[in-house]
Amino acid sequence: MTVLLGLVALGVLSPATAQARTASGDLAATGLHISDGRLLEGNGNDFVMRGVNHAHTWYPGETQSLADIKALGANTVRVVLADGHRWSANSPSDVANVISQCKANRLICVLEVHDTTGYGEDTAAGTLDQAADYWIGLKDVLAGQEDYVVVNIGNEPWGNTDPAGWTAPTIAAIQKLRNAGLQHTIMVDAPNWGQDWQGVMRANAQSVYAADPTGNLIFSIHMYSVFDTAAEITDYLHAFVDAGLPLLIGEFGGPADQWGDPDEDTMMATAQQLKLGYLAWSWSGNTDPILDLATDFDPSRLSSWGQRIFNGTNGIAQTAREATVYGGGTPGDTQAPSTPGTPTASAVTATSVTLGWSAATDNVGVAGYDVVRIGGGSESAVAASTTNAVTVTGLTAGTAYSFAVYARDAAGNRSARSGTVNVTTGSAPATPCSVGYRVVGEWPGGFQGDITLRNTGTAAVTGWKLVFAFADGQTVTNMWGGTATQSGGTVSVAPASYTSTIPAGGSVTVGFIGAKGATNTAPAAFTLNGTTCATT
Repeated sequence: MTVLLGLVALGVLSPATAQARTASGDLAATGLHISDGRLLEGNGNDFVMRGVNHAHTWYPGETQSLADIKALGANTVRVVLADGHRWSANSPSDVANVISQCKANRLICVLEVHDTTGYGEDTAAGTLDQAADYWIGLKDVLAGQEDYVVVNIGNEPWGNTDPAGWTAPTIAAIQKLRNAGLQHTIMVDAPNWGQDWQGVMRANAQSVYAADPTGNLIFSIHMYSVFDTAAEITDYLHAFVDAGLPLLIGEFGGPADQWGDPDEDTMMATAQQLKLGYLAWSWSGNTDPILDLATDFDPSRLSSWGQRIFNGTNGIAQTAREATVYGGGTPGDTQAPSTPGTPTASAVTATSVTLGWSAATDNVGVAGYDVVRIGGGSESAVAASTTNAVTVTGLTAGTAYSFAVYARDAAGNRSARSGTVNVTTGSAPATPCSVGYRVVGEWPGGFQGDITLRNTGTAAVTGWKLVFAFADGQTVTNMWGGTATQSGGTVSVAPASYTSTIPAGGSVTVGFIGAKGATNTAPAAFTLNGTTCATT
């Protein structure tokens, strides 16, 4: 993977040409458009997408989700549609209703065709040309919606097989849409299942951009486990910005999977620093539920991933600004909100606390609140909320904290800081568990083992960490069902997406290949989330 990722650095982007193309695009700008590498609204206001993906085509009855996503602070939603190649096509009336619902909820609507996913590797996938025909068939529905709609031609439209084949069909699809008269900003996804780990989109971005006669084209990178280091993320995002080419993170995940652990903190922080959009995957209904932001489409049941995206540092509630086409960011507003009340604490656990405070007021309207931790004469952001309450998670057991709150309005004006509340988290609860370790087979210099981790408690365990130590110099060389990191003899195991939750009374098994010397003693002890487990 390291060698393959190195290929990304070979792409060369030309800033002068990119800026020339955007300048020409200004003449034809209708609604949302690109200028100098930035996504602008029709009035020239810079617009930074902050939102999530919603799987509408598989859950067409969940249109309430758009209102729920907006209520949590998003300014954009990327809506999954189908063109009929792989899944039943969304009809013109259905798409018109989606656009209407986006507008009613004051959201910018990115519409994407999902049937193209993994073309060239997945035999069920459709082509970008077929997707373009679908959009042309929706021309009457899309006409006049340029202020509100971005057309994402096809989701992840090339797999890992010959990704260089992505460029020509992408250019052809763009030109087909423009020749048909569509003036919307067009979004294009990268190959390699959206992650561009071989650098094809990066290397060819300039030629693809130049193919759009209007200059209203934005590139979308999807960031999952390929992007598991800060250097990979910052290098990729800066390459487009430095070249004057428009880019956003059209999908990304945070939870670890069997391929790695995405660095969502760097993704979100760098997007905020560079003022790039991001759209998290995904609201609800995933077959891999660890990526659900909301459980069962219920906005009151945000997962830890959902809390991170909506209420965490650089999250949606903290950074989203409503599109001015809906009245967001009132021009000339310089008055800050009043100071919110001193927060009070409730529902204190070992790792979280719920804070509530009396609401602030503002001459235009309070857009949200930023919660900070105070310590050592400094403060750090820990959460954000669109209401006057929030649950702060990720705290350390048995630790004293001080929290305060700021209010902000849609123009970015911030109140004075509230008074502080002091909270001490509870002790770490015991995690009832047992571990069975066995060697499946051995050979000179190596062996196969598996570890069965059983939850003997009465509540599900989610997002666990298992730690054990080898005594004889053994090393884990490959693992399935989890991801291993090793320091000396100590091995830490994070779950794969499909082993992340251990139901009460249930178990998961992690298998691995190891290297060994002459002796292969089994580990003597295992800890789950810091608590010693029984061994069986």
